[in-house]
Amino acid sequence: MIRDRLERRAWRLSMFTVLYNLLEGVVAIVAGAGAGSAALVGFGADSFVESLSGGVMLWRFGRSHEDAGAVERRAARLVGLTFFVLAAYVVYDAGRSLLLDERPEVSAIGIGLAVLSLLVMPALYLLKRRTADQLGSASLHADSKQTLACTLLSGALLAGLGLHAAFGIWQADAVIGLLIAGVLVREGSSAVRESKMCAC
Repeated sequence: MIRDRLERRAWRLSMFTVLYNLLEGVVAIVAGAGAGSAALVGFGADSFVESLSGGVMLWRFGRSHEDAGAVERRAARLVGLTFFVLAAYVVYDAGRSLLLDERPEVSAIGIGLAVLSLLVMPALYLLKRRTADQLGSASLHADSKQTLACTLLSGALLAGLGLHAAFGIWQADAVIGLLIAGVLVREGSSAVRESKMCAC
């Protein structure tokens, strides 16, 4: 059956999301702690939130026997809430860096990690988005936006670390992070709103 195949694909994409982001989060936090980089530590925290979002999707697509509409609404709402968790952390971390004048060391590992994420995350986003459209799944659609947010944060991390490495502008990653936090709040609100309107 086509729907069963799509749900299995959604589950596999979610499993990849969880495993990739757990590994990415560990590397980012270890490298960030070593370099004193708030941006890298924040990026690692984002990876763990993305894993949480993927975990919600594993729960969602592993429970097909339950009432699909109720599960879909709960899953979309939970994914939406992960946006707010991430936004709060980014605001805290960026604000602390600016207020305390925390200047990180240049991190080659961080730059490499951001480049890798910019290669992986857009492809994962497109696969999730297409699968969500085919399934008519608001929760997977919200999760794909979480992956897109991770892509944006990867770009911000690369820009911030790159500006710091090339020109010594260490404040760049914090300022970009604050702008992205606004996007995260908007996307979280949208996901929660979609969960209330969902009649899947």
